[in-house]
Amino acid sequence: MKIIKHFFISIFVLLTMSVFAQEKEEKPEPPQGGHTNISKFRQLYDEFSTPNMFRAASGAPGPAYYQQQADYKMDIELDDTHQKLYGTETITYTNNSPDALDYLWVQLDQNVRKKDTPSALRNGEGVPPADRVESFAGKYYENPFDGGFNIEYVKDMNDRDLPFTVNQTMMRVDIPQNLKPGQKISFKIKWWYNINNHVTNRARSGYEHFSKDGNNAYVIAQFFPRMAVYSDVEGWQNHQFWGSGEFALPFGNYEVNITVPADHILDGTGELQNRKDVFSKEMIERYDLAKKSFDKPVFIVTQEEAEAKESSFSEEKKTWKFKAENVRDFAFASSRKFIWDMQAVNVQGKTVMAVSLYPKEGNPLWEEYSTKAVAHTLKTYSKYTFQYPYHKAISVHAKNQGMEYPMICWNWGRPNEDGTYSDRVKYGMISVIIHEVGHNFFPMIVNSDERQWGWMDEGLNTFMQYLTEQEFENDYPSRRGQPSKIVDYMKGDQSFIAPIMANPENVYQLGPNAYGKPATALNILRETVMGPELFDYAFKTYAQRWMFKHPTPEDFFRTMEDASGVDLDWFWRGWFYTTDYVDIGVKEVKKYHVSAKPNAEMRKLMEQQGWTEADLPPLVYLVEEGTEDYENNIKKGSPDENYKVLNEYLMDNFSAEQRANMKQPKYFYEVVFEKPGGLPMPLIVEYTYKNGLKETVKYPAEIWRKNDKEVKRVIASESEVTSIIVDPKEETADINTGNNSWPKSKEPSDFDKFKQKVKG
Repeated sequence: MKIIKHFFISIFVLLTMSVFAQEKEEKPEPPQGGHTNISKFRQLYDEFSTPNMFRAASGAPGPAYYQQQADYKMDIELDDTHQKLYGTETITYTNNSPDALDYLWVQLDQNVRKKDTPSALRNGEGVPPADRVESFAGKYYENPFDGGFNIEYVKDMNDRDLPFTVNQTMMRVDIPQNLKPGQKISFKIKWWYNINNHVTNRARSGYEHFSKDGNNAYVIAQFFPRMAVYSDVEGWQNHQFWGSGEFALPFGNYEVNITVPADHILDGTGELQNRKDVFSKEMIERYDLAKKSFDKPVFIVTQEEAEAKESSFSEEKKTWKFKAENVRDFAFASSRKFIWDMQAVNVQGKTVMAVSLYPKEGNPLWEEYSTKAVAHTLKTYSKYTFQYPYHKAISVHAKNQGMEYPMICWNWGRPNEDGTYSDRVKYGMISVIIHEVGHNFFPMIVNSDERQWGWMDEGLNTFMQYLTEQEFENDYPSRRGQPSKIVDYMKGDQSFIAPIMANPENVYQLGPNAYGKPATALNILRETVMGPELFDYAFKTYAQRWMFKHPTPEDFFRTMEDASGVDLDWFWRGWFYTTDYVDIGVKEVKKYHVSAKPNAEMRKLMEQQGWTEADLPPLVYLVEEGTEDYENNIKKGSPDENYKVLNEYLMDNFSAEQRANMKQPKYFYEVVFEKPGGLPMPLIVEYTYKNGLKETVKYPAEIWRKNDKEVKRVIASESEVTSIIVDPKEETADINTGNNSWPKSKEPSDFDKFKQKVKG
């Protein structure tokens, strides 16, 4: 008994050392110096803020959560002759915070277009080998465009001047006494600015000039001084608008009167209040018909009617009046060139109008696909998040544009002059419409801070865009979302890659960083890590918790875990806080056979302990193929002899019926999987057997928790393993597939890949 007891202790130590050797945590040199917790699976407490009464640990708004309200009344006039915009506005600001406010901050985002804007000097530059003519002339020959706000006054409601200070794209308004919790204040601003040509002077809004007929098409946004956000996270949002980071805005109610030339067609955020004043009788009849047309759009203004007005240039004026409740912004589009169509959409039992505005230059592409894409987006996004709350969604054609605002967005996609277009243009247009209409959900309703966290609206929205595109038609050529589409970016030069959790102004490649990578990460999280059922429930929970509120990244991360019951700290850390990449492969495969005789490792232990075979209990040994033990014990022995001990155990402990139902593995493999990449991911492996069967096993990401470099798995099979492939469906964005196969497959050369691409 003593010998057997010592034997089991020794065996335990031996096995423990073996397991520890393959699963030990990596330690910095020298090991005796100790180390901090560097596990990829450690908790995110160091990165996260402490939960509080404003934001709960679950990711939900806390019992003390608050947000401010900013209501606007505006009178706007568009000067089409001189391309100027004039406005007066009254802002009523409600302080729902627990803090007394000494002053107010207003955003002047148009100041990014002032001729002396620091934004134009914020980037380094060198001499390019070539440049577009218009770009070169704009940089070095033309005088800088001056499009910033001209503030004529800031007054209280008794017409007394309020002191104000303009700091770049921000304006501080000094109020006579602090604004206590629960109080409101109203004040007035009068302003004007020169509208930029957004085609030649690239911007999110402005006008396009059509030289053939002398007309302009306006897409107008960021056009009025807007209240900055004051929140429990940032206090006053004080990050300047430099151009890349977009907008952070409070919700409020709007009353906006917009005066334009009488022959213009106009639509914008909110419900039109004076339709009878601005519509003809025929237009009203068509509109009433459109409200009942759920299968196809109805033209409110036809192409023939729009073309007839292109030479009219009315000197009369007309005012369009809108009201919007609980929106974070306001935008509008206006032109005499606009064709106008509408269609009713059933969004979970609610009728919403899908609307398109476009000049004839957009046809035939736009009349065929624009409103159809709007309708599909509203239905699909609502399915995954919440019922679309507004009464309409508008898609406006604007060259080289893709930009979003509540209920309205600008979208590119222009056919050739003869009306022809490629699939690239067609699907590009549909995709940008889906994306920009989808922004109604993120961030126009789930109101994240775009100025700080561009990925929270762009990444989440690009992910939803991918789902929506795939439901638009089979094999839709999505540009982003599929894991393979992000590989080139993730294996690029690390000197020019920033973590997702970086300010939009500070990243090198904004498209992959804020759009592609987070969208891909969420797609992998849905399809590979969590599964659609858990993911969809958690994602919808996040959307519904934070609709019409201001979430942070932590609110998203926490909600996704809280609503799914899945610990994802390792996932958020790897994908969002680092620039690590996925690279997992097969390092080594060893084949073993069962033996009743001690192998070399056991004989060494027996020699150290002074044991003989008679001292040992019945044991089963695995002998590696190709070793001396294999040649002596397996090849020269009989199967009955090798399996003798195991067969005796089975005979003594299981009935014939039980044995008949048992597996009968004859082949044993030790597979070593390696992970040169820094990102832990589920280990997805396809095993192919000699009998023709295949099986796919998904080992959870936690398999890497104790050894971040390599792990071993033992495969017992009734048929020989003929091949092993890691990530067979390319669902983890693995940047190096050259190590994904056993036996190792020959990687085609770059020239072979090029030939295949050309052939395809």
